[in-house]
Amino acid sequence: MRNRFKGKDYLAFKDMTKEEIEFITDLSLEFKKKWTAKEPHEYLKGQVWAALFEKNSTRTRNAFERAAADLGVKVVYLRPDEMQMTRGEPLKDTARILDRYFDGLFIRTFGHEIVEECSKWMQNPVINGLTALEHPTQGIADLMTIKEKKGDYRGLKMCYSGNLYNVAYTTMIFCATLGIHLSIACPEGIEPNHEILEETLRRAKQSGAIIEFTQDFDAALKDADIVYGMSQYSMGQSDEEIAFLKEAFKPYQITMEAMKKAKPDAIFMHCLPAHRGEEVTDEVMECAQSVIFDEGENRMHSIKAILAAVAN
Repeated sequence: MRNRFKGKDYLAFKDMTKEEIEFITDLSLEFKKKWTAKEPHEYLKGQVWAALFEKNSTRTRNAFERAAADLGVKVVYLRPDEMQMTRGEPLKDTARILDRYFDGLFIRTFGHEIVEECSKWMQNPVINGLTALEHPTQGIADLMTIKEKKGDYRGLKMCYSGNLYNVAYTTMIFCATLGIHLSIACPEGIEPNHEILEETLRRAKQSGAIIEFTQDFDAALKDADIVYGMSQYSMGQSDEEIAFLKEAFKPYQITMEAMKKAKPDAIFMHCLPAHRGEEVTDEVMECAQSVIFDEGENRMHSIKAILAAVAN
C-alpha cells in the first residue's frame, strides 16, 4: 500500500481506514525486525521534532525519544510550565510558531480538541501521543502484539476490563475495524463516548465484529483469546470519581481465576502503568500468559513507524 500518511497528521483511529491501520501496524513490525537485526535506519537524519508533554509519561516519552534517536531525529522536549501557554498565550499562536521551528510536533495532552487545534494551525505533522479520547500509538503497539502472538485478527475475541477512556476507545475502533469480537465488562452506569460508540458500531457492521457491553464478567471472559486490563480510573479525575470507580470495578478484577475462564491460550495485555492489586493481580501480571512487556516494547516500534510514515 502507498504511504498515505506522508506530511499528514496522526491523531486518532476514528479518522483512519482499515488499510491505514494495517499499513502502520505492518510497518511497525518491519521496524522491529530492523531493531532486532541491529540494522541502522536513520531515515530522518537532520530532522528536529518538538515533544510537548502536558501529562506525565514513562512509556510514551521514552519510546518516542528512542524511536526518534534511531531514525536520526533530534528531539526538543517542551515543558508546558516553561512556556507562555501557561500565561494565556492562545494555542493557535504557540502552534504556528512551533511550526516555524520544528519538522513536527509530538504531543501528549488532555482534551482531544488540543491536538486538533494544533493540527489546524500547523503545516508540519502532528502526532497524538495521548488525549482523553484516543491513544493511537498504543493502539498500533497492541495490534502488533496481537499479530505476533495470534497471527491474525479476524474472529478473535477480546475481553476488556477497565475504565472507558482513551485506550478503551482506541480498542473499540480497531476491534470493530478489523473484525475482532470485543466484550467490554463494566459496571452499570459506565457509558462510552457517544461519538466513538457510533463509529465503532458503524465499522462493526461492515466487518462483522461483535461489540458488546456487559456487567457479566464471566460471559465477557468466556472463549476470550485476549484479556485486556486497564486502570479503573484515569489521570485528571477527582478523588471522588476515583473512589467511585475503584469500588464499582472491584468485581471486574483480573485474577488467575478470571484468566482460567478465558481460553487456555489466552494472552493478558495491559497498556501500563498497572495498579497491581486493583484492576489486576500481581500474579496475572507475572504469569506466562502475560505479554505486557512485549506490548510495552512495541510502543517504541509503533512510534518509530508513525514518525517515519508522517515525516516530510
